[in-house]
Amino acid sequence: MTIIQIVPQLPPAIDGLGDYALNLGLQLQEDFGLQTIFVVGNSETKSESIEGFSVKPLSIHSAKALTSLLAELKPKSSIVLLHYVNYGYEKRGCPFWLIRGLKRWLAANKNCQLVTMFHEVYASSSLPWTSSFWTSPVQKHLALQLSELSEYCLTSKQLYAQFLQELNPSLGKQIPAIPVFSNIGEPQKVPPLIERTRRLVVFGGSGTRLRVYQKSLCFLTEICQQLDIKEIVDIGPATGLNLSDVQGVPVVVMGKQPASKISEIFLDSIVGFFYYPLDFLARSTIFAAYCSHGLIPVGSSYYAWGKENDGLIVGQHYWLADGQKTILNLPVGQSIANTAFDWYQSHRLSEQSKLFAQYLLS
Repeated sequence: MTIIQIVPQLPPAIDGLGDYALNLGLQLQEDFGLQTIFVVGNSETKSESIEGFSVKPLSIHSAKALTSLLAELKPKSSIVLLHYVNYGYEKRGCPFWLIRGLKRWLAANKNCQLVTMFHEVYASSSLPWTSSFWTSPVQKHLALQLSELSEYCLTSKQLYAQFLQELNPSLGKQIPAIPVFSNIGEPQKVPPLIERTRRLVVFGGSGTRLRVYQKSLCFLTEICQQLDIKEIVDIGPATGLNLSDVQGVPVVVMGKQPASKISEIFLDSIVGFFYYPLDFLARSTIFAAYCSHGLIPVGSSYYAWGKENDGLIVGQHYWLADGQKTILNLPVGQSIANTAFDWYQSHRLSEQSKLFAQYLLS
């Protein structure tokens, strides 16, 4: 059987969602024999295949182009898995063409099925000079329409499930909220911290890492002192910073690396540092990677709405460098790393593959 996955981008574009969709496709193939055809919203995509899967870029963002492509693919598949990130498909977060195209396709093909993974639902703002202040009602309406078109809805965050239930009460209260998995692998076993190099890792896109150095440098320094860190490894696209050391701790700038190399470095490090909205950690592939490799996830306070959930508790699943009254040591860090690793196992890639297959094959 074959499914169609619709995504904004695929690797080598720097895009965690593209990695998510690709890894999910590979796992669905391995576990259930499901093949994937990728429909990519980015018209600049040149590849015709990735990891053995066909790739079909949309020539333009229009309902007609989408319905035409899906009609062309229908002999191969009548099941679409949409990865919904509204800003990924349209600059202002209002992808009218996407919703209209799917609506027309479903109306013309009664035996077809749409399953939507809401990686985002809508944005909102109280600031009139931001676009989301004006477009939020439209974004909500589009999310409502999409939920009505979908046979099943899933999401990566409990708060998003609540948003969807408020928009569309007919969905009920059983929308699965599954935190994202690691895009750089999932070791079955991880060595204890005492056996690892006293290394701290800063990993992610250029923007997320820039925020670490610009917003959390003093807390990064404190953690290095508390845990006797001997080396900081910076992994990801260039930040434009000239990093050589942080208060005497040498920084090794490695740039972009293959997943296998990153995994190897993680397994011989003790801390993964982040600066990310704490109430969105469940949808952070960076946080997922730290948890899956048995690192101590460490960050500093950064709230979007101040609503921590998804089963994550500060001091148990991660350490806040500016939020604890005690000093972080290795035994405490090992306890946190263990709890974070255990939390991750319930939504590891193989578990998510089972859940998606359940909805796609029903």
